[in-house]
Amino acid sequence: MTKTIKLTTAQALIKFLNQQYIFVDGEELPFVEGIFHIYGHGNVLGIGEALENDPGHLKSFQGKSEQGMAHAAIAFSKQSLRKKIYAVSTSSGPGSANLLTAAGTAFTNNIPVLFLPADTFATRQPDPVLQQLEQPSSCAITTNDAFKPLSRYWDRVQRPEQLMSALIRAFEVMTNPETAGPATICISQDVEGEAFDYPVEFFNKRIHYVDRKLPNDREIENAISIIKNSKRPVIIVGGGAKYSEAREELLEISERYRIPLVGTYAGKSTVSFDFKYNLGGVGVLGTSAANQVVMDSDLIIGIGTRYSDFTTSSKTIFNFEHCRFLNINISRFQAYKFDADQIVGDAKISLKKVIQDLGEYQTAYTEEELTNKKEEWLLERHRLSNVTFNRQNFTPEIAKHFSQTKLNDYADTLKTELTQSSVFIKVNDLVDDNAIVVAAAGSIPGDMQRLWNASVENTYHLEYGYSTMGYEIAGALGAKLAAPSQESYAFLGDGSFLMLHTELVTALQYGQKINIILLDNSGYGCINNLQMEHGNGSQGTELRNYNDEIMTIDYKKIAEGYGMTSYTVTTMAELEEALLDSKKQKTSTLIDIKVLPKTMSNDCVGSWWHVGVADISKNKAVQLASEKQLAKLLNAKKY
Repeated sequence: MTKTIKLTTAQALIKFLNQQYIFVDGEELPFVEGIFHIYGHGNVLGIGEALENDPGHLKSFQGKSEQGMAHAAIAFSKQSLRKKIYAVSTSSGPGSANLLTAAGTAFTNNIPVLFLPADTFATRQPDPVLQQLEQPSSCAITTNDAFKPLSRYWDRVQRPEQLMSALIRAFEVMTNPETAGPATICISQDVEGEAFDYPVEFFNKRIHYVDRKLPNDREIENAISIIKNSKRPVIIVGGGAKYSEAREELLEISERYRIPLVGTYAGKSTVSFDFKYNLGGVGVLGTSAANQVVMDSDLIIGIGTRYSDFTTSSKTIFNFEHCRFLNINISRFQAYKFDADQIVGDAKISLKKVIQDLGEYQTAYTEEELTNKKEEWLLERHRLSNVTFNRQNFTPEIAKHFSQTKLNDYADTLKTELTQSSVFIKVNDLVDDNAIVVAAAGSIPGDMQRLWNASVENTYHLEYGYSTMGYEIAGALGAKLAAPSQESYAFLGDGSFLMLHTELVTALQYGQKINIILLDNSGYGCINNLQMEHGNGSQGTELRNYNDEIMTIDYKKIAEGYGMTSYTVTTMAELEEALLDSKKQKTSTLIDIKVLPKTMSNDCVGSWWHVGVADISKNKAVQLASEKQLAKLLNAKKY
């Protein structure tokens, strides 16, 4: 007779989570680190009771916003290279709905996280309960149905015994590199507290083996033939290469055969920038060196990339008449992009097999050619590090959009003459080499992708799959939890700070030191650039009050109110002093850096982005922008 143990559904959930392990490359690790939660009706009396009385090894963190704590969980998994996760528990109704943005973030970036949004009553006896939607077309629809398109796996538990199949399926999905992403299990709130006789073996230690997917011989032989017939191949290093930990193989194939490496936003820091053939980020926000080799390439080898529009400059950066594509990806769906030849398999193993049989092959690049391209970019980066504000003479880029008077007004109001690009490079120079930098939205990803030189692997943490405003501070907390011995820095603008910064309190509450680099230009500079570069005026993107005056917010005081060590910076000397002092602090820090708008790094060759410009407008500048876009699209690939 099967032995059983009587537990509530919530107690069974917690007991099961404690017994999940992952096995990767000979290393066995507990897969679930803990649970972020915000208690409310629907989870406090179920999951809350279970966590209070028998949490096992699970760490418990009280979040401050559902979206924020979920982003911390996502960043933890991302920084852990998807080998560990946090679960996230919310109340029903609006508590669940607040997770949706984070679910989209995890889904787009292929990051495993377990969402546990509370659901309405399975019995429907007290319906409609507090915070319950009533959809006239179906009593079965709840807020949590909105998670279906945002989850790699979705389930609703309305009986205690359903928990077993739901959890086993969810963990299969989350630990599979091809399907990794968010799993959502909605547990009806009455069922959370309902008892059931669970089979004892359901709670046995369960090891999820992550075996590297082997490519077949036909794919490898075809790839070797394609590479040998190319003269100017380029490797695009995507996030899949980072999660596969293919660093050594990338270094070997690049150095042995002189193949340049360029990086996507997820792939950057797989190989350090110091490596001689690493030419930096590619695409809309890419370096001149990376974009030039891609534009001249006859073979693109995409490793673990999904070819987002920012990576491909909206499919305009490639010479499609002469260029062929070879994709190495764990996902067959992704490997088919650009009608490429495919290797469907693990990046690390696939590269090893390719390297073995390339023989004496060499590209047509010379070391001098690649070195010169990189040096040209480094000279431009050096120039950007020394750009200073001049009240009389604008740079051409600024003069296109802002009048002299307007920028002087910003300088006077914000009491600063700092340029964003020079600040970025100074911070890069002064933080520890192994510091983790986290960013997500606004103009900052452009400066991160172009200007930030990561000298230690897996220290560059850019969420640019969904580019979620408000990810940054929560992400810095998640990264810190994953790498407690390293400093963690969130880079964000004032717009993102205002969007979501609640997990600052969580970091302070649990003694997790994070550092906030806040670039305040009193507005939404990235979108202001977008509208003005396409013929529109500046409208709705500057932070101005009812008198049309530039707003000045003292973020240093806000941080002090939370209990952080904080600084206001308006000069380069103050920036250096603040950065060095912040390293000595034991608590979280915030550096409020006032920077001038329009002083971020500029587009390089190959940087073009397809956006929705009005076909018809009274504004002649908009008409001209539309005509330019239509001309550019004539040469763009449609698939």
